[in-house]
Amino acid sequence: MTWSSPSFDLPPVADRVGPFPHRRWLQTWWESRGRGELVVADTPESLICLTLVDGVVEFAGEADLTDYHSPLGNRDTLALANLVADLEPGTQLCLDSLPGEAADAVAGALTQAGLQTSVAQHEIAAVLDLPATFDDYLASIGKKERHEMRRKRRRFDNEVGPGRVERREGPEAVSLFARLHRLSAGDKGEFMTEDLERFFLALHTDAGGIIDVLVDGDGRPASAIFSFEDEHGFYLYNSAFEPGLRTLSPGNVMLSHLIERAIGRGLTVFDFLKGDETYKFRLGATERPLYLVSATVGR
Repeated sequence: MTWSSPSFDLPPVADRVGPFPHRRWLQTWWESRGRGELVVADTPESLICLTLVDGVVEFAGEADLTDYHSPLGNRDTLALANLVADLEPGTQLCLDSLPGEAADAVAGALTQAGLQTSVAQHEIAAVLDLPATFDDYLASIGKKERHEMRRKRRRFDNEVGPGRVERREGPEAVSLFARLHRLSAGDKGEFMTEDLERFFLALHTDAGGIIDVLVDGDGRPASAIFSFEDEHGFYLYNSAFEPGLRTLSPGNVMLSHLIERAIGRGLTVFDFLKGDETYKFRLGATERPLYLVSATVGR
């Protein structure tokens, strides 16, 4: 099966999952980082994109880089059930990062195929539902956080601003983002290898990845965010900032600008994606559980 299947255009079983279950993301990931055998099971009503590596079936898109997985199409007629019949006994299925509605559909398809299936929560995403106005948003996060957001923006503007957010494009934007990322302390600073920088460039070029940069009053980059947008919302994929400006909270300042912009554009969700970092919930996000569905063929 090639990437030309029209079933790639079907909607995801789970709502508000950003670019991750769609053709552009999956093909970019496969061509950049895929290994093993690509397995695309599709019918006119549904599609699921998987890999088979060393006797284990997983979603295309490794869990550390793909925040949501979801089959496409009709949840009651998933192509996954047809695929199971062609797998060797003993093959394991480990299907991760599924929002609840997608986990229910996947588990149901595996049960229908005669497999003993387990479902367990293994991650959370942090999702902020956006109100109609930025004033409404500020009211919703409470007096303390509202005061802190305004104070940090004011301090940034007074000391190095006025700050503004610019949309950047092209290889130079990816290089800037990668450079800031490598300035981070600890594991985060080591994350952005040359291989991963090439992957981010491919996401930017081929899969709709966008780069926003907070600059100071002299146009110098203070923070950068790599994200995706669709008709529903803003999906914050990765971020970095200039360590020399840490005391001015450039990451928080930038987030406040991006949330305000998303509301102004009429988006309904600001998704911080996977991870339980405290700052996400201080800014008003709520938990979205993600599930791992597992089974073994022949059991």
